[in-house]
Order: sequence, then C-alpha cells, then structure tokens
Amino acid sequence: MPAEILLVEDRSSLRAMLAETLERENYSVEAVATGDEAVRRLQEGRRYGLVLTDLKLPGADGIAVLRAAVEADRGVPVIVLTGFGTVETAVAAMKAGAADFLSKPVDPDLLLLLVRRHVAARREAVAKALLAEEAGLAGMPPIVGSSPSLAEAFERIRRAAESDVTVVLTGESGTGKELFARALHALSARAAGPFVPVNVAALPEGLVENELFGHERGAYTGAVERRAGRFELADGGTLFLDEISELPSGAQSKFLRVVEEKQFLRVGGTVPITVDVRIVVATNRDLSALVRAGSFREDLFYRLEVFPVRLPPLRARKEDIPALARSFAEASARQMRRKAPIFSAGALERLAEHDWPGNVRELRNVVERSVLMTRGETIRAADVVVGVPGETAAPHPSLDGLLDEVVERWRRAGEAARIRQALEAAAGDRSRAAEQLGIPLRRLAQRIRELGL
Repeated sequence: MPAEILLVEDRSSLRAMLAETLERENYSVEAVATGDEAVRRLQEGRRYGLVLTDLKLPGADGIAVLRAAVEADRGVPVIVLTGFGTVETAVAAMKAGAADFLSKPVDPDLLLLLVRRHVAARREAVAKALLAEEAGLAGMPPIVGSSPSLAEAFERIRRAAESDVTVVLTGESGTGKELFARALHALSARAAGPFVPVNVAALPEGLVENELFGHERGAYTGAVERRAGRFELADGGTLFLDEISELPSGAQSKFLRVVEEKQFLRVGGTVPITVDVRIVVATNRDLSALVRAGSFREDLFYRLEVFPVRLPPLRARKEDIPALARSFAEASARQMRRKAPIFSAGALERLAEHDWPGNVRELRNVVERSVLMTRGETIRAADVVVGVPGETAAPHPSLDGLLDEVVERWRRAGEAARIRQALEAAAGDRSRAAEQLGIPLRRLAQRIRELGL
C-alpha cells in the first residue's frame, strides 16, 4: 500500500519538485505551504506514514509541526529539511524527536533513500507490534484438504478477495475461521497491509470501544496519551473480528457507522477519523436468531451479511482427516526435532471414528499428543487418545428427590461434562473453549468456578 506523506514546504517550486519526486515512487503526498496548516491537519487526527517538513516556515515553524506530529502519533517518522546556517536548529529537532534531517539543496536520490528507510522501519514496527499481540498465531496450520465442502468454501473466499466486500465467516468453533480470514487477506489487493485480528469475546465489556476505536488523551482517568484503536492499526489492510455476536449493544451502533461510512470517533474525541479498512467478521452462533431475540441490531446484521461463507465441520469432511493428521504430525515432529512418524491403518481408522466436536483444533491437539506418546516410527491405534485422556466416566447423578432437583443435577452434570470436553479439545485454552461452547469467556470462567471444575 502506498505510504501517505505530509509534505510541508513554503516555497512552491521546491514543494512541487519534492511532491513529484515522491509520487513517482508511488507515495501519496499531501503538500501544504504553511506550518499552521500542517499542525491543523495533524491535530484533526489525520494519519500519515511519514512527515517531511522544512524548519523555517511562516507561522508555526518546523519544530511546531514536529511536536504536533509526535503528539498525534509517537511512532510517525519526521524528516526535517535544513538550510544553510540552521545546523543547530536541526540538532534541536533531532532531540525533539525527528527521525532524520536533510540539507538543502535537496538531493532527490538521498531523499528517496531516507523516505524508503523510515517508511520500511515504520511498517516493520507496526507489524512487530501486531505479531506480539498475536502470540502463537505464527505457527497456525495451513488450510489442508480436498473435500468438496472445503473446496466450495475456499472458492467463495477467492471470489470475495476480488473486492472489498464485507465477509461473514460462519461455522463451529475450531473449523479454521481465522485461517480463512488470513487467506482472504493474503489473496486480496490489501495483502501488503496489516491483518489485525480481534477476539471480541475476550475483550472486557467496558473496554470494547476503547480497544476498537482508541481514545484521546484525558478521555478518562489513566488516559495519559492518545491511543490508536484496532481500526486505525488496520488502516490499509484487514480487520478481523472474531465472535462478532459478543459485541455489546452499546458498541454496535458505533460499529455500524464504521461499516457504512468508514468513520468513527475515538473515545473522548470530537473529530471523525477516516480509515480504509476491509472488515471480516466470524461467528459460531446464528446471528439471525440473535436479531430475533433482540440482542443484535437488525441493520448491522444486514450490513454484515453481504457475503457469507460457511465453513464445514470436520465430521462433514472426514476424507480430509488423513492429510490433516499428517500435516499436524510433521509440524509437531519438527518442534520436537525428530522424524515425523507415520499413521498405521488402525490409527487412521480410530481418527475417522471420532465425531470431532472441537473440529480441526481438536484433531491437531490429539495428533500432537499421539506424536508425543509414540516411541517408534509408527503411530498405532493405541497411541491415539480422543476425548479426555485418563478420565474415568463420571457416575450418573442420583434419581432420588423431587423432579426439579433431579433435572437440575443432571443439567449440571451434563454442563460440566461438556465444559471438560471443550477444555480438552482446546488443550486447556479457556478462550478457545469458550469459542467452541459459544459463550463469552467471562461466562465460562464463572461456570468453571460454580461447577467446581
């Protein structure tokens, strides 16, 4: 994606030359003649990939532009242009946060070298920040399989990638909704931009708007500086919102405005922020049922349900299990620095017999455990343990007492068993187990405590 550069230079001839030089390299440029105009745009919340400013300007000078840029976005690189006799001022600018300086007359080749370097560093810093938040996702498995249902889903992803249409990924937990969202991003024209995933259910209810839209300095106690939200981080790329059904009602109207207008207000802000974001959402719940129940806005539902893609559960594509199992076994063996074992016919038959309520995620956990348990070069049927390993069957609840009491005991026993199953399929990861169960993480934690699990 081309970087947007704010160019501040009062001499019209130099301003035109610099803008033309940058635009030839496919950078989009906003050129202004005064520091006052540059400061105004920065304070309005306009976002740039780099600021190039002269130091000597009518009105607000280059130092004022620099300070406004740093205050608006601490990570934005600022290159200052210095004339003869302004070396001391350039040094002061570097101490104030400038990324670099360039002496006049400007050498176009040196200018492009500096711009490329700082734009690349900026992109790398944003990418590293996002990857740090996505701990563990770098090792996500590829989309494996050749079943007709999987091929149909992937074909719809290919079609969706040709435009910026909003996509809703539906399917049970563990079917690979985030993998398909990443595939959609990689196939689209936004592939060079950021991919920002957000698990809505994992966000504390009172902080959802703050996380998605950011906040202004002083918006609330503890907001000591302006903070960009996930929409701003995804500018030029794709924002993936998993478990969209858990979006609080108070945030749904604000989210609808972003979907329709690509604009929003930071928490505590008064100036609309415009972003260029492709929105992909996912859910394992029936949104239309939530609309009928009054917990999800009907207008938002219709704005999101533009291009639905249904991901098949693993039990509906069992022909893909051998290929998936081999892929997971090879990945697990690489981590253990050993040769990947092969599956015996009995082991594959054992895998095919299971219904896989946790879908591909559960299969991956079972295969990893099987690779760990086997000592030879072949995974046998005895090495494949599905369900909750080592757990004996729980005794049936008593049938004694009043009917309501018996029903409640059996309900609690069934709920406890299903939660244990989900936790096992998710290898103990409560966030993933909550996704599989179709409930918020907060509710899962509460039920674990109440059921004494």
